Amino acid sequence: MAGPKHPTGQPPDTDALMAIASDWFKRQGWDPFPFQHKTWAAFMEGRHGLLNAPTGSGKTYALWFPILLEYMRQHPNFRDGHKKGLKAIWITPLRALSREIHQSAERITRDLDIPFEVGIRTGDTSSAERARQRKILPDLLITTPESLQLLLATKGYKKLFADCYAIVVDEWHELLGSKRGVQMELALSRLKTICPALRIWGISATIGNLEQARQVLLGPESGALENSVLIRAQIDKKITVRSIIPDTMETFPWRGHLGLHLLEHVIPIIRNSKTTLLFTNTRGQCEIWFRALLEKHPELAGDIAMHHGSIDKATRNWVEQAIRNESLRAVVCTSSLDLGVDFAPVETVVQIGGPKGVARFLQRAGRSGHRPGRESVIYFLPTHAMELIEASALQQAVRKQAVEDRIPYLASYDVLVQYLTTLAVSDGFLPEEIYREVTGTFCYQAMSREDWEWLLNFLVMGSQSLASYDEYKKVEVLPDGLFKVTNRGVAMRHRFQIGTIVGDAHMTVKYQKGGYIGTIEEWFISKLNPGDVFTFAGRNLEFIRIRDMVAQVRNSSRKTSKVPSWMGGRLTLSSEMSELLREELYSHRRPAGEQSREIRSLDALFKRQQLESIVPGPDQFLIETFQSREGYHHLFYPFEGRFVHEAMASLLSYRISLLSPITFSLAYNDYGFELLSDRELNIGVILDNDLFSPEYLLDDLQKSLNATEMARRKFRDIAVISGLVFTGYPKKGIKMKHLQSNSQLLFEVFRDYEPDHLLFRQAFRETFEHQLEEGRLRKALERISRQEILWKACEKYTPFSFPIITDRLREKLSSEKLADRIRRMTRILTRGGR
Repeated sequence: MAGPKHPTGQPPDTDALMAIASDWFKRQGWDPFPFQHKTWAAFMEGRHGLLNAPTGSGKTYALWFPILLEYMRQHPNFRDGHKKGLKAIWITPLRALSREIHQSAERITRDLDIPFEVGIRTGDTSSAERARQRKILPDLLITTPESLQLLLATKGYKKLFADCYAIVVDEWHELLGSKRGVQMELALSRLKTICPALRIWGISATIGNLEQARQVLLGPESGALENSVLIRAQIDKKITVRSIIPDTMETFPWRGHLGLHLLEHVIPIIRNSKTTLLFTNTRGQCEIWFRALLEKHPELAGDIAMHHGSIDKATRNWVEQAIRNESLRAVVCTSSLDLGVDFAPVETVVQIGGPKGVARFLQRAGRSGHRPGRESVIYFLPTHAMELIEASALQQAVRKQAVEDRIPYLASYDVLVQYLTTLAVSDGFLPEEIYREVTGTFCYQAMSREDWEWLLNFLVMGSQSLASYDEYKKVEVLPDGLFKVTNRGVAMRHRFQIGTIVGDAHMTVKYQKGGYIGTIEEWFISKLNPGDVFTFAGRNLEFIRIRDMVAQVRNSSRKTSKVPSWMGGRLTLSSEMSELLREELYSHRRPAGEQSREIRSLDALFKRQQLESIVPGPDQFLIETFQSREGYHHLFYPFEGRFVHEAMASLLSYRISLLSPITFSLAYNDYGFELLSDRELNIGVILDNDLFSPEYLLDDLQKSLNATEMARRKFRDIAVISGLVFTGYPKKGIKMKHLQSNSQLLFEVFRDYEPDHLLFRQAFRETFEHQLEEGRLRKALERISRQEILWKACEKYTPFSFPIITDRLREKLSSEKLADRIRRMTRILTRGGR
């Protein structure tokens, strides 16, 4: 398609330019949505904004078009006098999305005959390509938050960005509640200064706090916020949720079989759909389901594949392309396929187990029917009977369009230290200028001058207790007041460590003869002995040895039950999901005609629970007690999610121990928690002492949870992000145990000699705010204190208590022994109907 015709030097008006975009849409057989028109117009009026649109609605075209049309307006002779160099940046949180975005941009530039180069710069970009880009960046650059920070660490970066007039932050809801979001806030604060014509736009799926999301993106009191719009795509996306309900309902549910007893229900779904995505919550579960499908149905070999973040990139790319080519019937996957990759052939999605959050569920549902106007179909497969309550809650969430807030980070000084070092590595920075920029962000809006001065001293002196160690003195103050890194070694180490994603150390897995398979966390490999067989990437592998931080393996024909689990895979119910779950639980008391199909299917379970104990109502809180050979069991049911229960269990056990010395074993799941002791508790005394009170919560939490130990683990991540601890050069990484010992030593130094150290204090604050969800815990305690407490002395396990207790047994027993033990327990419990 030819571009617009106009007299030389005479720019076309906005209406004429928008007509070009509309004509392009018509040529594709599409009609632009109203939200796309609104976005084009707002951008070309010079506005910033946040676009809220569902997956598969054409939001990429909503922003690529105005970026290109604006260039055509500003440069009427763009074909003849095109000046190479960066014009616009598109930020994506996932490297996997970059190719889709690249294809969309190239398609438009080609059709409009705009001589733009579209480039990608991520961790997968070759060193030769990166070197070429350092000389002159492509006109349209697709990159990640980490790679953008690396560009800011380049000498002369201001010249690279001088002509940039647009930045789009895609999937902003994914970045918002993480330190990667803080990285973006800081990068945007710099780009606003050095790119005077910059327009900032975010794209977000639905979240509960969209207005706050816009504030975080643009700055809470900035001119950008005042000159911005929030555009919502009013598209009715039909989402159909179908629960897979077992023919025979277990009355004593447990999590051990991961839903595999319903595997045969999935086969017809796969056979009746062009392509099906089967989402699991963890990579370990993904491996187990893939293996089970092939073992039970070997005829599926070649028609199904697996996709998760630890499998090598080449295999993941092959799987993604095979979905597009319609050459795969099904893919078992994790959150690695959650975000906006456009897979048109996907007709059906299966969610295996509770997704724990509404937004995650809707995101996954949107993978099917990934076209405007198409219906999204998602099947919910419970891994145990109680999860059908979650399925019913998700049905309500879809109807009410209820989704969670994403809570932004505040005062993340580790990310700020990294960012200031980045600026010092490139061209250096003047503190006054950067202070004004940084305090204009949402994360650092309340930062005091005193804390700012402390951070500057930390960069130069390495803090008070480290002043005698030169390795912590990274930045020098030049005579003109410029803060600059002058040591090449410091600069090199810093560039290798830019980023905020810190997890357990990953170890490469390769065949002995060299073929790359993927990565597994070091803690799992450390438990293997030579000759052990484990399942990974759909293969049975025999562990041979570790050499140069690489786990060497060979294929094995031996069967095994060992499957890697990744520590980052544990999910908990979101606050929105917890509330919906409680509402659905209480709906069991309504007439059958007012209950969902899922709740009706659990009638036998609820009757058994009522027989052994109580099913609580909306204004009631249930406590169960009974005795077994293990000791005295005390069960509590807040239905608030695993993390809140972990904190509440520790809090109650601490407060009870103040009344009378006693020791507990703790267990918890998303529905409740157990205190197991060798002697009986007097629940009446507990209630008389108001142990659920939110008063003195923070102080009691610190004492109950060994908060120092939790903060010590949190500090390891903070130490890595801030550069206090170096993780090693590529292919020469430092082992996790060394990282932990290095950060632990620093933690103890600060605890003993510098307790006001900002990074040390940050470790405690993040432990309470993010790991223990102190705010949610306080609200839960306030709710319980208003409810009627129902204490039921039971004779034995109940349907509600059974999954909590079996989860505790899981920590002690192998999979086979656990399954045998639970079968025996179930037989005893169900014998004689009582």
